[in-house]
Amino acid sequence: MARALRLAERGCGTTHPNPRVGCVIVKAGEVVGEGFHERAGGPHAEAVALQHAGDRAQGAEAYLTLEPCCHHGRTPPCAEALIRAGVKRVVAAMEDPNPKVAGQGLEALRQAGIEVELGLMAVEAAQLNRGFVSRMTRGRPWVTLKLAMSLDGRTAMAGGESRWITGEEARADVHRLRAEAGAVLTSVNTVLADNPELSVRLPSPVFRPPSPDSGPPSCRQPDRIVLDTQLRASATARVWAAGARRMAIAVRPPADRMEGLRKQGVEVVLVETTPEHRVDLMAALDALGRLEINEVLVECGPTLAGALLHAGRVDELVVYAAPSLLGHEARALAYLPGLDSLDRRLRLRFVDVRPVGADLRLILRPDSP
Repeated sequence: MARALRLAERGCGTTHPNPRVGCVIVKAGEVVGEGFHERAGGPHAEAVALQHAGDRAQGAEAYLTLEPCCHHGRTPPCAEALIRAGVKRVVAAMEDPNPKVAGQGLEALRQAGIEVELGLMAVEAAQLNRGFVSRMTRGRPWVTLKLAMSLDGRTAMAGGESRWITGEEARADVHRLRAEAGAVLTSVNTVLADNPELSVRLPSPVFRPPSPDSGPPSCRQPDRIVLDTQLRASATARVWAAGARRMAIAVRPPADRMEGLRKQGVEVVLVETTPEHRVDLMAALDALGRLEINEVLVECGPTLAGALLHAGRVDELVVYAAPSLLGHEARALAYLPGLDSLDRRLRLRFVDVRPVGADLRLILRPDSP
């Protein structure tokens, strides 16, 4: 199963909106076939592994990181393929949270007389597909907030100068995060201030070796999303450059601005507003879930960062801390008004801490749901 999970990781960045899945087929203690799902619309992991195994799949065991599908989509059902191949036992790490599957694939195997086991390395499998699980169970993407700061928690000088707080290695790691994410989201304030591109600008593949059977995979560019209530971002902003799906989330914007963006291929998604006339963050995330986005990497300034944290919409923080001090007049990490006592502080827990070049990368999650 550990090998199957490593194979599944190779699909990071290219399988959206599908889950990342790996499969290993074993017979008499020998691996006779293996594969992973590389691209949406392409063959699933089971199909690749069964093709690799050929006749040796008869009477073999299949280790899957996710329950096999049982419905017809762009590819035929994998449960049927396993049954036709004559495997005798299937070990699945976790049940597929997709309501179209949700245990039905495993039940089809049992009905065909195949021994089924469920739960081996389930935690690792769920972590690998946390975005897919989030969309299927909560109706919204997994939200990762990326921040870069000095040792005293500052993101830019008082005048806005911020390039570069962190080093080259940390910035390269951010491109890896973008490549793995289904989408990168920012605010109109960040677009107006920094004019970011938010694309992956590293050699492909940036985070995995190429498949030996299909050649080097291309690195999928993440969707680029801007929260822009009145569509104030210029139509010539770098974030709207072609090469990826582009979306603006707005609230009753002027019709001419909306039409102008749509003419250049930018989707305009209209959502509800808050009493403060801002984008309703939960409504925005729900809309992204309906658009089949599994994971969102948020790169923004302190206002949106604080709003997401205050609303409890951040699932994970990735913070790059540079060994420098910018001083008390520099810009804060997140705007969080109202935290006037310790019992109101936002509690986080460390998931991972490691050096990335001269900087530290901290991965944290909220300490409570």
